[in-house]
Amino acid sequence: MALHSALKGKLISVIGDEDTCVGFLLGGVGEINKNRQPNFLVVDKNTAVSEIEDCFKRFVKRDDIDIILINQNIAEIIRHVIDNHNSPIPAVLEIPSKDHPYDASKDSILRRAKGMFNPDEVL
Repeated sequence: MALHSALKGKLISVIGDEDTCVGFLLGGVGEINKNRQPNFLVVDKNTAVSEIEDCFKRFVKRDDIDIILINQNIAEIIRHVIDNHNSPIPAVLEIPSKDHPYDASKDSILRRAKGMFNPDEVL
């Protein structure tokens, strides 16, 4: 499987505000698949919650996406959908935005990791 992934190439998708998406697109993350579906969603104040949820679900179902980057403040809006995703691939990574700093207590991956380990046992 790892060799197949390396040969085929997998994508990183982005769900974020305009600045976040533009930054990653300038870095070469942007892609449109054969069905003319992009691997990013620019979220603004007029974007419906259902549109964000549907986009996230589409990204999870796509076999060409291995990582979903999402602004943490947007992840909070669809937290119930993200918490229901428990597969390791695609990995969902919450990232800060320009206007909203990162809060580790809200990160779904860190919360799951803390549930696996007791801090006293790590040492």
